[in-house]
Amino acid sequence: MQKTPKSLRLQIAIFGRTNVGKSSFLNYISGQDVAITSPIPGTTTDVVEKPMELLPIGPVVFIDTAGLDDTSKLGEERIKKARKAFDRADIVTIICEPGQWGKAEEEIVAEARRRNIAVVNVINKVDIVLPEPEFKEKLAAAGKVIECACTRTEQRESVRGAYKAALIENCPDDYITPPPLVSDLLTSGDTCLLIVPIDLQAPKSRLILPQVHTIRDTLDSDCASIVVKETDYLKMLAGLKNPPDLVICDSQVVDRMVRETPPEVSCTTFSILFSRLKGDMEQFARGTAAIDNLKSGDKVLIAEACSHHATKDDIGRVKIPKWLRDYLGYELDIEVYAGRDYPENLNEFNLVIHCGSCMLNRRETLARLQKAQEAGVPVTNYGMCISYTQGVLERVLSPFPKALAAFKEVISK
Repeated sequence: MQKTPKSLRLQIAIFGRTNVGKSSFLNYISGQDVAITSPIPGTTTDVVEKPMELLPIGPVVFIDTAGLDDTSKLGEERIKKARKAFDRADIVTIICEPGQWGKAEEEIVAEARRRNIAVVNVINKVDIVLPEPEFKEKLAAAGKVIECACTRTEQRESVRGAYKAALIENCPDDYITPPPLVSDLLTSGDTCLLIVPIDLQAPKSRLILPQVHTIRDTLDSDCASIVVKETDYLKMLAGLKNPPDLVICDSQVVDRMVRETPPEVSCTTFSILFSRLKGDMEQFARGTAAIDNLKSGDKVLIAEACSHHATKDDIGRVKIPKWLRDYLGYELDIEVYAGRDYPENLNEFNLVIHCGSCMLNRRETLARLQKAQEAGVPVTNYGMCISYTQGVLERVLSPFPKALAAFKEVISK
């Protein structure tokens, strides 16, 4: 459980006014002092994340936010950052006190509804005053209602049980049954060959998440995985009695992989697989066609979901800009945003090139795609962008007929 990536956990955002007991509720549910609590308003000054196991749901992340009515000097920035939690929230929990429900809470409910996120309401401090029936009825219109007194440790299990039941009832469908990674491309007994370059960006003594996730998915599908470096690929093909049923490579060697893969063998990239698992593959495919519409000096956003130390061979900062320059024949104005930073001025960009989102959950990736769509900006991802500039996109999209058709529809106009 401790090694489950945050991006694969159910994300539960906790909202409410200052000093309403958000951090106390988080400690109460977890049974640990994971967040600082104090009677002083504004104790939580930044988003606090707590990964934990919440059976029978499984691995989750609680996102404890600053109060939405913070009036301190930094209150506006804190509230702004708190609202960003909506981008990755699978479920929203609103903490309130009996009789306390106004504009701040209504705004949370409205935003959750706009994003189609379920709401669970927790009435805290019922040991001080009991909520009126009319008040509970009002909250029930927004979502499930649970009563709680974080000072009553003897009631923790019953409250936690009610809260878990509410979470299970409101789990989003794509968390319970996420889109497949590779299992639908394979049949029991198939062989999947993975090409993994070991370069400056490869972590020492381990594989990166997309590679590990793919290997596990092939094993869960009762298939065999063979992992080789790009320099050993042809030798491995020659040594196999039968050709592999599927070949998957790192996008950085996609041109070489396509050249060396027999035409009858299905092939794609890790990044393209993750474009479906974490986002909207067809939207990414349509956005890729916009590369040809870029003009000299156009503004392009490179969106990296992880924060890492950039090397001289960095994929987002060095290689993709170079491949675009080589393909288009001129320079672009490229900006890089890393981690959870994502610009509000998306309408200033002509194209967004997003990473594979292995460090984001599906909801946050879809939220980013929605923001780009609302701004009228096309979005592609690393794997599709690289494959397109190398002239092999249609080959590596061939396992996904709908995405390929979406690309061809736009490119033919």
